[in-house]
Amino acid sequence: MSRPSVPRRGVLRGALGAGALAATAGPLAACAPGPTGSRPQKLTGTPGASAKGEITIWNRSGDLFKVFDAAIDSFRRAYPGVKVNHQAVDIDAKLANTLITGADLPDGSFWDDAKIGSQAEHLYDLTDLIAPYRKQTSPYKLSVNTVDGRIYGVPWDLDPGLLWYREDLLEDAGVDPAGLTTYDNLLEAARALKEKNPEAAPIHMDKDPYLGQLWLEMLANQQGTSLADANGKVRLDSKEYRAILSWIRSAVHDGLVTHTEYLKQADIAALEDGRQALVPWAVWWSFAPQQLLKKTKGKWRATQLPAWTPGGARSGAMGGSSFIIPAKAKNPELAWLLYEFLCFKQPGYSTVYGPSSVYPDGLNTSVPSYTPARRADRPLFKPQAAFGGQDLWKVTVDAAATIPAAAPIPAWWSKSVDYLGNNLQRLLSGSMSPDDVIDDSTRKIQRNLVDRA
Repeated sequence: MSRPSVPRRGVLRGALGAGALAATAGPLAACAPGPTGSRPQKLTGTPGASAKGEITIWNRSGDLFKVFDAAIDSFRRAYPGVKVNHQAVDIDAKLANTLITGADLPDGSFWDDAKIGSQAEHLYDLTDLIAPYRKQTSPYKLSVNTVDGRIYGVPWDLDPGLLWYREDLLEDAGVDPAGLTTYDNLLEAARALKEKNPEAAPIHMDKDPYLGQLWLEMLANQQGTSLADANGKVRLDSKEYRAILSWIRSAVHDGLVTHTEYLKQADIAALEDGRQALVPWAVWWSFAPQQLLKKTKGKWRATQLPAWTPGGARSGAMGGSSFIIPAKAKNPELAWLLYEFLCFKQPGYSTVYGPSSVYPDGLNTSVPSYTPARRADRPLFKPQAAFGGQDLWKVTVDAAATIPAAAPIPAWWSKSVDYLGNNLQRLLSGSMSPDDVIDDSTRKIQRNLVDRA
């Protein structure tokens, strides 16, 4: 998911999908087709400190490239015999075709979680190498990188959903953020805000079909489900999705929704003038108060998402990326050595997430998927003035710990936006009911995407 410049995931379509991290792409959850043809190669060996050789590594251009460049310098010091050619590449345009043709392949690449499952036959099976870290890695990140019980991506970032709120407006309306423990509580808070300010429509819901569907999948992941199961069966017709869609309809019916595109002019205006005060969204929304919101900078805070049922999960994933090693890479063992260093070793992950020339207070638009890197007593990024000095690290890592596992993301996910994403917009505009959304989307996804796959 590349960071700021309307954010790292600015108009982020991604972390999960057709073009994620940087500003194009993504989805959550379901099953991708498993490997076909010859059995994918396993990568089992880990070179030692005296390893020698040369590797080419692809990353997206922009701020994340600079962050990884600094971390790779740290790797070079730890492994002086390994030469790393770090290249900024349009991964969304190049990587899939390169994997298929096998020509001019990198030894490793950054990639959206949503794309890994559908390309497993062209990737190294990393299951044995990740085994020592498996118990301490986010179950969600392992699940979206797994096809037929084998792991094909090195889990990197975790993008927990959080509830962002205007502290001053909630206080003025007599709303205690600590009491926002269920989605019914969230509606009650929105009504209190609207009673205080009749012009308010406190809850953000996105007008972009792709981001709207990505957001919907975050809410579904909270409940342990997703658009498709591990066998690729569409499971939109369920009590979990019906609960979400019915909640959305209630919020719309009561005039509690600001229906705007993510951090576009109308959205920013509503955030700044107090009409919009509650934003259930991924951790990467943290970019907004830091870079875009001028009048209300310092007034925003974060807490965990409400739960759908008492005691239920207080977060779901909204985005994510990992690292892959092509099955035809020239030096796959050295690529693994680099990714092991960045994701599972010190000073690798602290160099990525800690203070840098790009992010002086640390990279705070996601957290590591590796649990030992998310220690509450060893924050990798610092409190921000944009959040009134709140310890955003603790809020985010606490939320990350509650994210349920998911299913691999199906190759057809981004195309399903033509049906589910668009129908969600119709629900938000009042022209469809929850049952209409479920029935129409299920039928069209099954007929036009699943059956044809």
